Amino acid sequence: MKIEVDVEQFARDIKAGKGIGGSDGALSFLIKQLTEAALAAEIDSHLAQDLTKNRKNGYSSKTMKSSDGAFELDVPRDRNGSFEPEIVKKNQTTMSDEIEKKILSLYALGNSYSQIAKHIEDIYCVGFSKGAISAVTDKILPMLQEWRVRPLEAVYPFIFLDAIHYKVKEEGHYVSKAFYTVLGVRVDGKKEVLGLYLNESEGAKFWLQVLTDLQHRGVKDILIASVDGLKGFPEAINAIFPDTQVQLCIVHQIRNSLKYVGSNNQKQFAKELKAVYQAFTKEEAALELDKLEEKWGTKYPIVFQSWRRKWENLSVYFQFPQEIRRVIYTTNIIESVHRQFRMLTKTKGAFPNDESLLKLLYMGILNAQQKWTMPVRNWSLTLSQLAIHFNGRLDEALGL
Repeated sequence: MKIEVDVEQFARDIKAGKGIGGSDGALSFLIKQLTEAALAAEIDSHLAQDLTKNRKNGYSSKTMKSSDGAFELDVPRDRNGSFEPEIVKKNQTTMSDEIEKKILSLYALGNSYSQIAKHIEDIYCVGFSKGAISAVTDKILPMLQEWRVRPLEAVYPFIFLDAIHYKVKEEGHYVSKAFYTVLGVRVDGKKEVLGLYLNESEGAKFWLQVLTDLQHRGVKDILIASVDGLKGFPEAINAIFPDTQVQLCIVHQIRNSLKYVGSNNQKQFAKELKAVYQAFTKEEAALELDKLEEKWGTKYPIVFQSWRRKWENLSVYFQFPQEIRRVIYTTNIIESVHRQFRMLTKTKGAFPNDESLLKLLYMGILNAQQKWTMPVRNWSLTLSQLAIHFNGRLDEALGL
């Protein structure tokens, strides 16, 4: 097939300021001719190798979408129907995966289907319905499922567990569901989201299922788990990983305490509370807690009841050096992941189903993990301290 190029028109377009490629590019008209020329060469090669009395049998036409806009493509046919083109396969309607990649990248940034459709039309002059965009994003689902059941490492020095809540449609009405996030720090010091889980509400019973799943996927040991103050959480963790040290988040505990302190006293109380959680040793912290209770206990007994009840798990971090304390005393590391999720989902009041939520959060995790290229600060020192404190439990993972 002869490729015809209007050189004069091409020159005029370039002079007028048109780019070379793209939907309005000076060479956009060539894509149809180039593709049809390639198909013509393909069918000629196919017929030359066919030992039967096969021959060409006209064309079939279909609309193709490409980065250079939409166009009608004439696909050659053979009489026997044995011709299977490779350049453009029978059910293919997009010239390359460029548009699909653009759709997924826009989706991963939290754009709605309507916003994505407008972006794609503006860039490529190709119209995509919401259904078509949904079909593209559904291609994430097999990857998501594979990711959710992937094998995990045998040992994680740290894990952080927390939940975030979303509205999801179920049986015709919207309900609040808890999205469970498990963030691990591997032996190499790099962060990794270990899994995605959804449940009707947050509770220690479901966390037990989450931890059981981690165990089934290969996790044999967790040195330290940092969690919020959910009732029964430490017991759920130790039911599956009995040797794991469980640290309750100090920041959560402070926030919860201040909710029960009068507004006039909050500033002073918060200042004096620092002497407890910033103490050098557990014994010193216990003495400071006694002093604080002597002053404020009568006025705010519920605050000190909470600290006393949770003291065993609130005070775990005191036994470690500063490098380890800095990592485990708060769940801020996982809350920063949730902040990224909220930025991603802020334009969506609710989700039509579980899959739509999981797809978007999975894309958010992939984006986040691209940035997690460096280990936790001072990781070499932290790891050496962990190896000493948890004698022998890191040996296999470190190849010792």
